[in-house]
Order: sequence, then structure tokens, then C-alpha cells
Amino acid sequence: MKLRKMKVGQAGTVSGLTTSDTQYRQKLLRMGLTRNAEFVVVRKAPFGGPIEIEVKGSRLVLRSDEADALEVEKK
Repeated sequence: MKLRKMKVGQAGTVSGLTTSDTQYRQKLLRMGLTRNAEFVVVRKAPFGGPIEIEVKGSRLVLRSDEADALEVEKK
């Protein structure tokens, strides 16, 4: 499923990345969004805006296109 479909407070794990852009993929991996990384949705902006998640003790704010590059599973 896509990250933007999750609700605030839900926990999940990263199951993969759907982008073919290698530089962008490396950026996501450096931010800690590796396979099986656990995260919690902290906040979501209205109308498809950015999503804030907590992963590996850090909080990240992802734009919608960045969020769409992640395939996730609910816990």
C-alpha cells in the first residue's frame, strides 16, 4: 500500500521503493527508509500535503511524491 493511505498514529514497515531514479533512491535510503524499517505516521497535512513520519528515532517530513515512492505495510 502507499504511505499516504495510512492514518495518523498507524505504524508500518517499509516493504520497498518504487522509484527507478537511483539518486532519489539513495536519498531515501540515507534518510533511513530501508526495507523493513519501522515507522509511525505522526502528522498529515490536509489536501494531499506532506506527511510526517518517525523512523529510527528521527522525524521526517515527506512530500507527496516522496511518499508515493514508498511501498509500506501496516503493522
